[in-house]
Amino acid sequence: MNINKRQENENKFPNFEEREDGSRMYWFEIEGRMGWKAKYLKIVDQEEITLSFWQEIYDETGLLVEIHEKYPVNKGHKKIERP
Repeated sequence: MNINKRQENENKFPNFEEREDGSRMYWFEIEGRMGWKAKYLKIVDQEEITLSFWQEIYDETGLLVEIHEKYPVNKGHKKIERP
């Protein structure tokens, strides 16, 4: 395991959880001025190599309204369709 990379991830992402397969999911949240929230999530393998990274946008009621997958492929912003 890359100890330096783990320390770097823990410094950038104050929240994380160990997963059953040995990977980790890191995340942090940012509050917007209009009551919206952005949540950044990152999954790494046992060697701290990034497997995926994305952003979730929540409205003022806490409803997920948009996802932006950034890695491994930047898919751009995708609005969540509601019935």
